[in-house]
Amino acid sequence: MDNSAIPNVIFVLLIANGLVYATQQLAPYFMMTWFPLWPLGSENPPFMPWQLLTYGFLHDLNGLQHILFNMFGLWMFGRDLERLMGAQRFLTYYLTCVVGAGTVQLIVAAMQGGTYPTVGASGGVFGILLAYAMAFPNRTVMLLFPPIPMKAKYFVLGYGILELYLGVSGRSPGVANFAHLGGMLFGFILLQYWRGNRGR
Repeated sequence: MDNSAIPNVIFVLLIANGLVYATQQLAPYFMMTWFPLWPLGSENPPFMPWQLLTYGFLHDLNGLQHILFNMFGLWMFGRDLERLMGAQRFLTYYLTCVVGAGTVQLIVAAMQGGTYPTVGASGGVFGILLAYAMAFPNRTVMLLFPPIPMKAKYFVLGYGILELYLGVSGRSPGVANFAHLGGMLFGFILLQYWRGNRGR
């Protein structure tokens, strides 16, 4: 198998996110009205059940950083996971993390009384980070800022602690830190469920 090739599901997800982002450029009002994740009880625009999935394919239109970082994480950490899990199970895992992150975000938004939309694949990507650290805990990954090599298990643990701190402290306004943690949480639950079934 060519390890440099992009596995099928990763390839489709990258293309899908790129196409949706292009559609956002062409029809921003329509896309950002019906497909982001709006809080429960929101009336104009309203919350719709499909938003728990579609929000994960939308990204911030104010710059390319949001989509580029998410797609880089999906590509970098998802390739070996898809090869390990298989295409169908990997897709199930990724979408579960997206929906789980969205569910946590709905709870947080209800507690905060916010009426803002949520977009981005970060919940799915954070779920992938967790699975990567569990599957390959001692692999060395290179941080981007600063460029420091670190074992995957410490990288993901540190990232999770940072997200929790930022979420509790409110030091990163406009970032759905608890949604990121929700992607990790639902990913962990699904992995444990699969592990339990395999054991039986």
